[in-house]
Amino acid sequence: MMRGYKQTLLVLLLSILSGALDAQNNTNSPYTRYGYGQLMDQGSGNSKAMGGIAYGLRDKHQTNFVNPASYTALDSLTFIFDGGVSLQNTNFSDGTIKLNAKNSSFDYIAMQFRLGKWCAMSLGLLPYSNVGYNITDYQENKDNLASSSTVTYSGTGGLHQLYWGAGFKISKNFSIGANFSYLWGDITRTRTSQFPYDSSKYPWTEVTSASIKSYKIDFGAQYTHQFGKKHVGTLGVVFSPGHNLKNDSNIQTQLGNTTTGATTSYRDTVATFGIPLSLGAGVTYVYDNRLTVGLDVMLQKWSNVTYMNENNAFCDRSKIAIGAEYLPNEMSKNYLSLIRYRLGAYYSKPYYKINGVRAANEYGITVGFGLPLPRSRSLLSLSAQYVRTQGTESRFLNENTLRICVGVTFNERWFFKRKVN
Repeated sequence: MMRGYKQTLLVLLLSILSGALDAQNNTNSPYTRYGYGQLMDQGSGNSKAMGGIAYGLRDKHQTNFVNPASYTALDSLTFIFDGGVSLQNTNFSDGTIKLNAKNSSFDYIAMQFRLGKWCAMSLGLLPYSNVGYNITDYQENKDNLASSSTVTYSGTGGLHQLYWGAGFKISKNFSIGANFSYLWGDITRTRTSQFPYDSSKYPWTEVTSASIKSYKIDFGAQYTHQFGKKHVGTLGVVFSPGHNLKNDSNIQTQLGNTTTGATTSYRDTVATFGIPLSLGAGVTYVYDNRLTVGLDVMLQKWSNVTYMNENNAFCDRSKIAIGAEYLPNEMSKNYLSLIRYRLGAYYSKPYYKINGVRAANEYGITVGFGLPLPRSRSLLSLSAQYVRTQGTESRFLNENTLRICVGVTFNERWFFKRKVN
């Protein structure tokens, strides 16, 4: 029976890895027309169910790749293999038109283990951003239909992050760590103008492509203090320096189509793309290893970033999140007492800017469970997230998303010597 559960977990994790390798667009949001698209809130299964808190989390049962200092929470005998996917349904509305879209996405895959008494390591693959949209704008001139036009905007792609990280225990209560990431991906944006009532005007298409290959570094620290026998507090911080990204960019324009004899021009362009300085901090409180509550704050200085040679292309991104987890009794024989019950909420200001103003605000509510597998230390994490993206002006889009996240944590004691009598 035990082997059956392990085989099931491995199948799920391999399915997640396969989905990661084949992952394409997992969003239909028109807001992804701007910048790098939708920035992913990175976090493992427990974090997603707790409003996204992570900076102060130290959990020896699950990975926390958001703060590499947390890697030292793992004991020396444990190997963790963790992965997650999401399914989502989004409703879009501009006050007049309502649309609906369904997507699936790869969330993360990671492994973590100890290298020594004072050091632990983690490897993983994460999405950094996603672009996926298709918008048609029909501009009708009733007095002169020949001048009416249809403009279609579409985009695909995104950035991916392959990381290697290490955490070091400086003292009993203080740990530091760093993640070194290879950041890469392609983003393609297309704009097409057509004139349905005037055959003498040829359609016109512009395709802007960017291929990015660069790096990203995250530094983390955590300080833990125990108050009495049952009370533990942890303060965590993460700092990521901003920098420009190495890229290859080009713009292709086409006048006409295959039936009219299209004229195509193609040129490389020297473009500057950047990622921002980012700072996050969080505090968690743990009571008797059963109740965990936490608070996170985060700021990313996107207003200082250059994108496609445009300065001040974005707004600063900020987020505040709260979350909690309750484990009734990990020694109980009652299965319901072994489940980890999780909930959280967050409020954020995305980095999208339209015509010089912030485009939207966002808030979310999360709830989930950590389901232990019988006779195993492994967990199945299930969570539901409701996310509301509210346009700051009536002309901007509103989005309502219901997202179901499934995570699998394969947690085994690998690094110990077996005794044979």
